[in-house]
Amino acid sequence: MTSKNKVLDHASLTARNSTPVADGPEDSGFAIFSATQIGESNKRRVLQMLFDLGPTSRAELARLTGTKRTTITGIVQPLIEAGLLIEVDPNEKRGVGKPARPLWFSASAAPVCAVFLMPDKVETALISLTGGVSAHRQVPIAPGKRNRETYIDALVAGVDHALAQAPRQALGIGVAVGGMVDPADGSIVAMNLAPAMAGLGLRDLLEDRFALPTIVDHHPRALLLGERWFGAGRGMGNFAVIYADEVLGCAMYLDGKPFRGPHGSGGELGHTIVDLNGGTCTCGKRGCWETVATLGWLRDRAAEAGLPGAERLDSERLVDLSAQMPAAGALLSRYAHNIAIGIANLQTLLMPDNFIIYGDVRRGGEIMQQFLTREISGLAASLPGNPITVFLGQNEQTITLQGAAGLIVSKQLEIEY
Repeated sequence: MTSKNKVLDHASLTARNSTPVADGPEDSGFAIFSATQIGESNKRRVLQMLFDLGPTSRAELARLTGTKRTTITGIVQPLIEAGLLIEVDPNEKRGVGKPARPLWFSASAAPVCAVFLMPDKVETALISLTGGVSAHRQVPIAPGKRNRETYIDALVAGVDHALAQAPRQALGIGVAVGGMVDPADGSIVAMNLAPAMAGLGLRDLLEDRFALPTIVDHHPRALLLGERWFGAGRGMGNFAVIYADEVLGCAMYLDGKPFRGPHGSGGELGHTIVDLNGGTCTCGKRGCWETVATLGWLRDRAAEAGLPGAERLDSERLVDLSAQMPAAGALLSRYAHNIAIGIANLQTLLMPDNFIIYGDVRRGGEIMQQFLTREISGLAASLPGNPITVFLGQNEQTITLQGAAGLIVSKQLEIEY
């Protein structure tokens, strides 16, 4: 996505999410908003623009918001003095005279404590507002140790470790969980391979222990927010993250905000039916997308085709084999088609034209990306002039931790999260 497109997307995005930057309330006997409210709204919008656009000069911020440079200076100067923003060196000099110094977040500003909770591990880290990761700690959880006490001990120790290294008091604690959660009350509904965690009020536990605001959400939505604040999703008003591995997960950013559904139940795309006569899914229904587009399906079909190492086959190995064995090439095409079916249904229904791929399918690299783009474009109903774009995700561990931090960033900017 070009810088220009990002600016265009940002203009529509901020129009939906915040009050326009104003130079001040008119001098009248009545005002809907107080000067303080307008000032806070202006500050949030400018900070959101920096997240969306990257380092940006005062003059450019003024141009994009349609306001005066003095107004922008009045907003950002206190943030510089507070250590939240800094001036950075310009990337290039344009024209004559002294080049403008863009504003950007200070790496030493208040960070967010991020937690990534999976059945087999607990990860914690500090995430700066620039996306930097520090104080990282990972504790593996063995199958025989998956009780509440083990997870809680690892969580508390990890957060303690991170907060002890924070340059300033953290803004909050964001938690990404590899399982079903209820974001409304911050509890874990269910967690495969760790049933003892079901019903745990994680938000209350961490807020009581650390006295910091805490937000809990599930793994695909953390990937989504990681991309929104720190990755390819910056400046996009509509995009989706697809997680395709042993299970299928989806998270969507629509009209400038993440879609959640009641109690965080939205995005269960893996259990939409794509084959009325298909196999039985783990949910009890027949023909769910998850039955034909996950690693289990791939390995079963690989065994039927006599491919070597079928029981351990993944997308990376399948792509390698496809250059040597026609049967592997045929399976790769079929697998990509099956994955594309669910994505095309989503695209036709809600029209996100940008898809970011995570999980095993991401390991298929550029070849898998090309297959998916071709298959989705052939099945979906995109609008003229809006081509469908498939991105490969970044480092999943890093983007998940950044996304957990993004939960708190969204809250701080008063954007629906």
